[in-house]
Amino acid sequence: MGMAPIAHTLWTKGFMKYSPANPKWFNRDRFVLSNGHACALQYVMLHLTGYEEFSMDELKRFRQIGSKTPGHPENILVNGGIEVSTGPLGQGLSNAVGLAIAEAQLAATYNKEGFPIIDNHTFVFCGDGCLQEGITSEASSLAGHLGLGKLIVLYDDNHVTIDGNTNLSFTEDVCKRYEAYGWHTQVVADGDHDFKAIFDAVDAAKKVTDKPSLIKVRTTIGFGSVHAGTGKVHGSPLGNDDISKVKKLFGFDADKSFYIPEDVAAYYGQIKENNKKFESEWNALFDKYTTSYPELAAELKRRIAGKLPEDWKKVLPVYKPTDPEKATRQFSQTVIQNLSKVLPDMIGGSADLNPSTFTYMDCSKDFQKDSHEGRNIRFGVREHGMAAICNGIAAYGACIAYCSTFMNFIGYAMGAVRLSAISDFGVIYVMTHDSIALGEDGPTHQPINSLMMIRAMPHIILLRPADGNETSGAYAVAIEHRHRPSVLSLSRQNLPNINGTSIEGVYRGAYIISDASDGKPQITIAATGSELHLAVGAAAKLKDVKVRVVSMPSWELFQSNLLNIKNQCFLKEYQYWVWKQVLFLVGESMLMLLLE
Repeated sequence: MGMAPIAHTLWTKGFMKYSPANPKWFNRDRFVLSNGHACALQYVMLHLTGYEEFSMDELKRFRQIGSKTPGHPENILVNGGIEVSTGPLGQGLSNAVGLAIAEAQLAATYNKEGFPIIDNHTFVFCGDGCLQEGITSEASSLAGHLGLGKLIVLYDDNHVTIDGNTNLSFTEDVCKRYEAYGWHTQVVADGDHDFKAIFDAVDAAKKVTDKPSLIKVRTTIGFGSVHAGTGKVHGSPLGNDDISKVKKLFGFDADKSFYIPEDVAAYYGQIKENNKKFESEWNALFDKYTTSYPELAAELKRRIAGKLPEDWKKVLPVYKPTDPEKATRQFSQTVIQNLSKVLPDMIGGSADLNPSTFTYMDCSKDFQKDSHEGRNIRFGVREHGMAAICNGIAAYGACIAYCSTFMNFIGYAMGAVRLSAISDFGVIYVMTHDSIALGEDGPTHQPINSLMMIRAMPHIILLRPADGNETSGAYAVAIEHRHRPSVLSLSRQNLPNINGTSIEGVYRGAYIISDASDGKPQITIAATGSELHLAVGAAAKLKDVKVRVVSMPSWELFQSNLLNIKNQCFLKEYQYWVWKQVLFLVGESMLMLLLE
């Protein structure tokens, strides 16, 4: 209720380009509700402006199981209108930084004089809670450094959080903080009534092209309610009596619910008609662009469609056991260099660790304020912001987002990693130094629980390659899963290239690399990653025992393949493993002993 004047101004006064008839139109302005608990406002605006999935029936099902209008916005429930899933405060604003980076990079890559093919703004609503979370400090600091001039944040300064008034814990000058980050800032003193001030502030923000903008709008939470301005309207229903009073105050019929007056419906209906021109004008421009720049247009169309180039996997390196030992982070470096040349879609970087994680693309430049065409992002020491920004890049489309740090520090980023999984964003997390064999840094850097923490999270593919071939296979899997995040767990220490490993084997999740001569092992040893060569060595010492050695680079892919009835032979083979043997976990290795 407090942000309704801001929403009305943004949606109806020509500031946002959007197409309800085609919610996925690529050059639409992106809107992110970072304070996701206020989602009723977003759902109402989407309904009023003509998004068919947000019908009146769906509004009536607000916060009900199975509805498209849950208690916080979820992008996967609808075909458009919700760009990212928000709820954990600060994630949305940080995602928006990624959306703005993707827009800037694609614009620098594909736009030509007279052809602003990629040209949209990213608008954000946020509240006090978003600005208290550390993740927004990380992301906002980077956004200011990068000069993301098409990012505009409207801050609902209502002075209320769940505990009560913000003077209990949050009294800083937010605008001064954002000025220090390099943002353009403005203040609207009366967001309850002064529509002109809101309009002028957004208009001024759009004219600032070299800095992101923060507009602090002083509002009253629950404006019109008897409990306006208090924490009582933060998350609790107003109650029927209060609702009736609010309706009367604003001139509505107190006896009608889920009712839109005819003049309101007509006004917003006209907005919907007017907005049709945005997409039609862009389509006409793109047709001309295709004629003038056919190769660029074809590549951009492919990327927007989420397709990969033909034969892209031919650049994946293949290794023999006689090839030199390397750490899998170094094998990863080779893969990244090869892939980045054939996949312009790739954009990413590390949390200030390029010399250690080897994720810098030599074929491109840095993405900086004065060079947005670069694909290497210097995230700085900002793991959580980095992951959330990559979610935004993935959400924008036409990009394959990746980021990197040490495996131990994925813990800093897990809030955003979790939302990658919830949101179906195929972000690739390149995590190195994945075991105790990481040098002299000691226990603070040892990821003793990280692998199981990641495995406990649904919808994530964890890939722990054992050598060069499996590292190539891990990237192949990660690149092809555009709607499922992947975590690549890579070693610091050198590892040998093992006889029997393959790119294809990684797709199966687990596969035999050596077997008993008669195919009837007495013992099966399975291992992942840097422990596989130890398992091979152990098998060689068991002279009087029939041994099978299995590489298991991905438990998740193995499980998925078990459930895939299409390949009955594969299923039958591994049913024998699962139901006829006992499993003992030894670190990341597994010793399977036959019951019979």
